[in-house]
Amino acid sequence: MGLNARAPANNCTVKAKSCAAGATGGEHSGPNPANSMNLAVDYLGLRLQSPFVIGASPCCDNVTVARQLEEGGAGAVVMRSMFEEQLEPAPPRPVRREPSDPDDEVPGEYPDRADYQVSPDQYLRRIELLKRNLSIPVIASLNGHQPGAWVDYAMRVERAGADAIELNFYQVVTDPAVDAEQVEGEMLKVVGLVTDAVKIPVAVKLAPFHAALAQLAVALELEGAAGLVLFNRFYQPDVNVEELTVQPLLRLSDPQELLLRLRWLAILSPQVRLSLAASGGVYTATGAVKALLTGAHVVQLVSAVLKHGPKIVGTLTYGLEQWMREHGYECVADFRGRLNSRRSQDAGAFERANYIRTLQTWRV
Repeated sequence: MGLNARAPANNCTVKAKSCAAGATGGEHSGPNPANSMNLAVDYLGLRLQSPFVIGASPCCDNVTVARQLEEGGAGAVVMRSMFEEQLEPAPPRPVRREPSDPDDEVPGEYPDRADYQVSPDQYLRRIELLKRNLSIPVIASLNGHQPGAWVDYAMRVERAGADAIELNFYQVVTDPAVDAEQVEGEMLKVVGLVTDAVKIPVAVKLAPFHAALAQLAVALELEGAAGLVLFNRFYQPDVNVEELTVQPLLRLSDPQELLLRLRWLAILSPQVRLSLAASGGVYTATGAVKALLTGAHVVQLVSAVLKHGPKIVGTLTYGLEQWMREHGYECVADFRGRLNSRRSQDAGAFERANYIRTLQTWRV
């Protein structure tokens, strides 16, 4: 695959045709009605009714809720993750250092198989159920970090009817004998094995903690990945200073987290052909617009839906349409990537120059 940017058309007539084709598959027959913006986008080779994708979460566990998300304008849904540990032989349970209640949970211990929300077989049946009840694409999420049972299960996911697969890489490397090349080499191996085994598109969900993220993105594209999801969120444990224990902590995303996504969307979008998804920090239509302007093809929503319910999708859809109407855009392709690092008037804003300039603004 090449590394040419997907430059939006500069000719107004061409833009109008592309917008119409996105909605109807035919030629442009006239201007869009004032109250009908075209939100259709291409993602992973799939045509979506809007750039709002429900990210991997419990949001699709309930078919009724999934239908409400579709009716509100969601372009696709990503199912909750199936974890690598559920597909591999059970890992050994850690040795307890002190006598305690056998029912006490050991920090860092993997859940028992029965404690996972859904089993591998149930997951496949849920794909089939969602496909029967939704008209939008259903994307499966596989979460892990090393080669193993992913390939066989990816094929089962494809047979169950999933429209795409999202490989969610989550790993905290604590062994000083493991170097970055080994970590990324295993990631690339997994992606290559899965993309060779299935015909449906495969997206890769990454953490931001890679020394050369742009190079890794290119390597993933060459291994067959169809898209990148930026970024995985690491749930940091907290420390209880009274009980002297380490406590798991689940905290939903914050709007400030969007800034890191915007930076890398702007950097990567001119350099790869991959579809790009922003994941983390989008709560408003303005946040979605920012992600699209910097190069995202879609915006994943999770925390906003968990906080506000399915109705938030309709609110964001309406807000995006309003912004497009006010700025004279008929379709998302008209403005996607307009502020990426190649097209922005201040390309240095996403690189080291911005860091230096920002620090010079402080005065004491």
